[in-house]
Amino acid sequence: MSQLRWNTAGESHGRALIGILEGLPLGLPLDVAGIDAELIRRQGGYGRGGRMKIETDRVEVLSGVRAGETIGSPLALSLINLDYKIDELPVPTNARPGHADLAGSQKFGRRDPRAVLERASARETAMRVALGGAARQVLEAFGVEIFGHLVELGGQPCSVPDPDALGTAERGRRRMNSEFYCLDDAADERLKALVDAAAADRDTLGGVFEVRTYGLLPGLGHFASGSERLTSKLAGALMSIPAMKGVEFGLGFESARLPGSGVHDPIRAAQAGEGEGRYARESNRSGGLEGGMTTGEPLVLRVAMKPISTLRRGVPTVDFESLEPMRATYQRSDVTAAPAASVVGEAMVALCLAEAFLAKFGGDSMSQVAQAVDAYRADLGKI
Repeated sequence: MSQLRWNTAGESHGRALIGILEGLPLGLPLDVAGIDAELIRRQGGYGRGGRMKIETDRVEVLSGVRAGETIGSPLALSLINLDYKIDELPVPTNARPGHADLAGSQKFGRRDPRAVLERASARETAMRVALGGAARQVLEAFGVEIFGHLVELGGQPCSVPDPDALGTAERGRRRMNSEFYCLDDAADERLKALVDAAAADRDTLGGVFEVRTYGLLPGLGHFASGSERLTSKLAGALMSIPAMKGVEFGLGFESARLPGSGVHDPIRAAQAGEGEGRYARESNRSGGLEGGMTTGEPLVLRVAMKPISTLRRGVPTVDFESLEPMRATYQRSDVTAAPAASVVGEAMVALCLAEAFLAKFGGDSMSQVAQAVDAYRADLGKI
């Protein structure tokens, strides 16, 4: 079994986005409609801009599947850009603060932000969602659920109930009924007013989303090397999403403000039918990770997204040629993309966890992976 690896290609206004996912076992029934459903969610959320009205993201499978099942070879996916006009777009005369424009131009030694912004654009995350949609199906085959939702927008928290207590069906119902993908049934009107006020002020808003993962076995990840700790892999994956500024696990930064007795999760004997193996936790303040490995408790991650960098009012910058002060060129953008970012966050968590899962239970086929999982579960009862 090869390591699960992925990569994307394509520009914001190029012909297409391409993704390749290597390492999927043979025999996974690939639900393409399920991947498309994730892409539709990414395009949604109150506060999105005009680009979402242009694109209709539907994935095309180019290789790696036969008769609806993976065949063990690389999975290649394509998303066509309807807004394909990269050769027609002008070279901007200034760099937009908050974007990769200036640092990228300096890196290349050319006054051509277009060469930078076309690839640095968050449009690329559509393919990440497609690849993550495939990877999560491996995990779902073994009872794992990955669930993202908004918990804060523009400094205003949602009144979020305990997601664990809601159950799968109720979590899904609440999120589906919210234009902000939040679990607070009463929050939408308040958040809409917040977004509308920012739009009227020609400004943008950031937010915080949470991704929870249920059904993970303990022991995924590793402790022996810093780069192999699942904590570092997940943090790196989430911070690779454009505009993300912070990640926390469980209590996160709050754990630095509490004594140890209020932070660590006591271990006790598991009751009949509870969890995996002979142990359980009294709490989940660690967010389901200890020593870079899963504990078997729900994995809880929160991610902070900065406001969109492209403002209708413009941000002060200078002209490349004259260095005269000016307002940054406005290009079509969202007022907020924080709800949609939760979908991208789910995809990155799925890719990272699928890699860890297959590293632990790797086989060339889904049936071999299942045998390894069954053997591991049996061993957990002996520890």
